[in-house]
Amino acid sequence: MLIDTHTHLDDARYKDDREATIARAREAGVEAFLTIGCDLATSEAACALAERYPFVYASIGVHPHEVKHVQDSWYDAFRCLARNKKVVAYGEIGLDYHYNHSSPKEQRERFREQIQVARELNLPVIIHTREAQEDTIAILREEKASEVGGVFHCFSGDAWLAKDALDLGFYLSFSGILTFQNATMLREIAKNTPLDRVLIETDCPYLTPVPYRGKRNEPAYVAQVAQQLASLHAPALSLEDIASQTSQNAKQLFKIA
Repeated sequence: MLIDTHTHLDDARYKDDREATIARAREAGVEAFLTIGCDLATSEAACALAERYPFVYASIGVHPHEVKHVQDSWYDAFRCLARNKKVVAYGEIGLDYHYNHSSPKEQRERFREQIQVARELNLPVIIHTREAQEDTIAILREEKASEVGGVFHCFSGDAWLAKDALDLGFYLSFSGILTFQNATMLREIAKNTPLDRVLIETDCPYLTPVPYRGKRNEPAYVAQVAQQLASLHAPALSLEDIASQTSQNAKQLFKIA
């Protein structure tokens, strides 16, 4: 059984077949998945989906692209949402200096604030970082994020970032990028990451893995990520071994049954 630790099931691209998408995931052996908040509205939508399905869990928070829209009242709204037992993480939060949809200064300020809220709520954090490795690690250290732990989602950084993230006690989550032809360095990092610190995800509807490139991604395809990980550890570990270990890791981090 597999756990997809990062989906965006509220996305409009699922509006016509969300039920069928979820059914396909279950048929593919996905026992649970997290659907992720990127602002207040998507956090509320994630909670609503988690309420509807016993095997769906939610995260709440504001993506670095969206922090320019944050209002002070949002944090109290997140505190209310966090009373829901299906809310198991805070994120995705972090820094993204590639697009700078929100200014770097505002991103850093809101990142600190959100780590503080996550610590208050005792929720692990889901980290998005792109072209901002040094600032991301520095802020996580300064804000004592290790006290709640978390995961670097859709890990695609270098070996330096992997080491610093692991030294902080964080998990690394690998996505369909692991199956891309040009992801040689990432596969080497995944192969050398301690298995008790590895999670898997789709980040659907984005980053569709091989052999489904060009199609909308969906939670069922997390099996391709697990298969790629298993091939990196073959013959020592099977697909079943990878599924078991990554699911155990997800349950430990997010405190889900």
